[in-house]
Amino acid sequence: MSDSNKKPLVVDLDGTLIKTDLLLESFMLLMRANPFLLFLVLVWVCKGKSYLKQQIAQRVEIPVQFLPYSADLLDYLKSQKQQGRELVLATASHERYATAIADHLQLFDHVLATNESVNLSGAHKREALIKRYGEGGFVYAGNASVDLNVWSHSAAAVVVGSDNLVASASRQCSIEASFVQKPPSIKTFIKALRVHQWVKNGLVFVPLLTAHQMQDPKLLLMSVLGFIAFSVCASSVYFLNDLLDLFDDRQHATKCNRPFAAGTLSLLVGILGTPLLLLTAVVASWFLPTQFQIVLAVYYVLTLAYSFKLKRLVMVDVVTLASLYTIRIVAGAAAISVLLSFWLLSFSIFVFLSLAIIKRYTELMKLKAKSASKALGRGYQVEDLELLSSLGGASGYLSVLVLALYINSPDVKSMYSDPVLMWPACLVMLYWVSRIWIIAHRGNMEDDPIVFALKDRASLVCGALIAGFMFMAV
Repeated sequence: MSDSNKKPLVVDLDGTLIKTDLLLESFMLLMRANPFLLFLVLVWVCKGKSYLKQQIAQRVEIPVQFLPYSADLLDYLKSQKQQGRELVLATASHERYATAIADHLQLFDHVLATNESVNLSGAHKREALIKRYGEGGFVYAGNASVDLNVWSHSAAAVVVGSDNLVASASRQCSIEASFVQKPPSIKTFIKALRVHQWVKNGLVFVPLLTAHQMQDPKLLLMSVLGFIAFSVCASSVYFLNDLLDLFDDRQHATKCNRPFAAGTLSLLVGILGTPLLLLTAVVASWFLPTQFQIVLAVYYVLTLAYSFKLKRLVMVDVVTLASLYTIRIVAGAAAISVLLSFWLLSFSIFVFLSLAIIKRYTELMKLKAKSASKALGRGYQVEDLELLSSLGGASGYLSVLVLALYINSPDVKSMYSDPVLMWPACLVMLYWVSRIWIIAHRGNMEDDPIVFALKDRASLVCGALIAGFMFMAV
C-alpha cells in the first residue's frame, strides 16, 4: 500500500456508492404509501433538511438490497477491505438508511450520517471528517463538484463521475482511483418517456377512420394534436408510475433496466419532468374542443388512481386498463367533434379487456417459470393463470360477436353500401384473438400485447385484411 492507501477510505453514498439519491427514493416511497402526506412534506421542508429526512425516515423503510449500487466501486471497496483498510460510509442521507446499507454490505467499519440535529452534507461533512481524521488524514470517494471542498482536505480522491470531475479533483489532491460515469444520453431520456408506447395513442385516429373523414385536413390536424396531447400526457404518467414502482421494477426481469430503476437517469428528472410533461399536454389540448380537454383530464385522473392504488386490485386493474385504452378512442371522437358509436365502444372495451388480461397473464407466466407464487405489486397468484386465460379468451371472442352484430345492424347501412363484404373481417378477428392467446399461453408474449401486435407481422397482416374488407364495403 502507498501512504494514501493506508489511510481510511471515506465513501459518499448518494450518486457514489449508489446510482440514486436516498432522499428522493424515500420521498417517492412516502408518496406511494400516502400521497396526501405531500402537504406535510412542504411543512417539514420549512424546518430544515435534517428535520425533513428525520420525518421521512420515521415513516418509510427502504429495501436497501435492491438499490442500484455502483458495481465497479463496490468491487474496489471489497478489494480494499480484503487488504485490511478501514472503510467509512459518510453521507448526507439519514443514519437509519446509511446503517441499513452498511449492515447489508458488511464492508464499513464506521457510519457517519445525517441525524435529527445535523444534516451531514457540504461543509458539515468536511468539518466532521477533518475533526475525526485530521487535515489530509483520509481519502474521500465522491461524485460531484460539491465534493471538491472535501477533496481539498483529503490525502487523495476516489472519483465516481465524468472526466472533467476527475480533472478538477486532481487539482485538489492526488487521484487514487477513478470510475468514469457518462451523463445520461438523449436515448436514455427517450427510453424513460417510453416513446415506443406512443403507438397506443394512435387509437385517437380510430373515430376519424370510422367516420370516413381522413381526407379532411382540418379534422386530421385536430386528431394529430390529440395524439400529441395524449402521448405527452402518457409520458407524464409513465414518469410518475416508474417513480412509484422503483423497487418493484428492480425485482422484475426486464423492468429493472428502466432508467429510473437502474439509476441511469436521476429521480429529480422524473419528479420535475412529470408536471412539465403534463403542462405540455394541457397546452397541446388548448387548441381542441372542451370535450377533448375533459376526456384528457378524466384519463389523467384515472391513470393516477391506477398508479397509486387500482393496479394492485385484482380484476379492477385490467378493467381500468381496458378503460384507459377505450378512453383514447373517446378522446379521438371528442377531438373532431363526432358522435361516438355504441358499437365501437362495445367492441373496444371487450377487445382491450382481453389484451389487458393478456398483460397480467404474461407476468404470471414469467413468475411461474421462476417458481414464484405472487406478482410483485399485484394481487394475482400463479394459480390464477387458468381462470385469466378463460376470462381473456371469452372477452376477445365477445368483441368478435359485437363486430358481427354491428355488420348485421341497421346502423351499418348508413355508412357502408355493401356490409356483407365485411363478414370475412369476423373470421380474421377470430383467428387473431385465438393466435395472440396461444402465443401468450406458450410464454412468447411481451409485457404489452398492443406493442407486440404492432411489431408482429401476422397481426399487421390481419389488420390490413380487416381494413381492406371494410374499405371494399364502403
